[in-house]
Amino acid sequence: MKTLVLKPGKEKSVLRKHPWIFSGALAGYVGEQPPVNGELVSVEDAKGNYLAIGHYQEATISVRIISFEKQKTDDTFWRKKIQSAYSVRENANLTKNKHTNIYRLVHAEGDGLPGLIIDVYGNTAVMQCHSAGMYKVREQVAQALVDLKIVSNVFDKSAETLSKNTGINATNAYLIQNEPVEQIFSENDLKFHIDWETGQKTGFFIDQRNNRVLLEKYSCQKNVLNTFCYTGGFSVYALRGGAKKVVSVDYSAKAVELTEKNVALNQFSNHQAIATDAFAYLKEMPQDAFDLIVLDPPAFAKHQKSKHNAIQGYKRLNKIALEKIQRGGILFTFSCSQVITAEIFNKTIYSAALETGRNIRILHKLGQPEDHPVNIYHPEGEYLKGLVLYVE
Repeated sequence: MKTLVLKPGKEKSVLRKHPWIFSGALAGYVGEQPPVNGELVSVEDAKGNYLAIGHYQEATISVRIISFEKQKTDDTFWRKKIQSAYSVRENANLTKNKHTNIYRLVHAEGDGLPGLIIDVYGNTAVMQCHSAGMYKVREQVAQALVDLKIVSNVFDKSAETLSKNTGINATNAYLIQNEPVEQIFSENDLKFHIDWETGQKTGFFIDQRNNRVLLEKYSCQKNVLNTFCYTGGFSVYALRGGAKKVVSVDYSAKAVELTEKNVALNQFSNHQAIATDAFAYLKEMPQDAFDLIVLDPPAFAKHQKSKHNAIQGYKRLNKIALEKIQRGGILFTFSCSQVITAEIFNKTIYSAALETGRNIRILHKLGQPEDHPVNIYHPEGEYLKGLVLYVE
């Protein structure tokens, strides 16, 4: 294992157990050759004291730490990591749950495995590697999932999450397939078609599970608009909650088709799905047409450079919805942009509200569920922010 050395004083964040080491903190390496993308490295401070081991990558985040202890990263290591993550979900009653067989098993830094996402759909785990290091151990991780009898099949969907500068040409494929793959899954007794092979992310936005339950409680006798609907999760919950009518909007025709399939699968009616731009639909829709609106857009900012434009986007989107919603209406609004903190998001919604001149109350502040834990030493892991607003 090659050793990286930090500049004096740059060990402080590691001693605080933050799992990232940035390129600017590196003084150099021990030996004749530098590490390569995905290589496991040991990290020392400027005085030669051991700090951690992690995966190296030629990027702004140069090392993603997988252990602060000296240890072998063999098959036993990965099994222990996966078992630890599984125990969290077991305690949350998400494993072997007869009402829900969809959950996130590994949430990157939140589970001590930076660069790795694993979602479970019934008997299949869908894995996405965000670092070259995790990609290189994907087969060990997949075998651990099966050895621990968590799933029977493992699908690797890392082709779209690995950056091009890793030098890895990943392809989406099954690493292990021991049983027929299921197609329909349950969340709180509602049924959903999940397409992880060609759908967005791992196929379903699991992180909105608890927020969908809350929306259901507000939906009775409401006219509901679900923008950026994707698979129609919020729409299906609203219909079960007794909504008079639900309109689902998404730019993707494929997403709209999938939403319609999920509504039909649960035998609901009073639903309309429209493939169009959400901003355009909100601008053109009649005043007071809806008394419950969901704004759940994709991340407007994935990097600090796009933060300002993202803030303006969130403000513009929310202002239109707040202007158009019926008096006494409920707005569920979200941001999944990691660089937009809860404080920034709240201030942005405040600015949008102020420009409308309407009286608005905050009913709930929302976040990600228990299977998307935040490492207390890595606050950046708190990416999902949401507000429920009452608009007079």
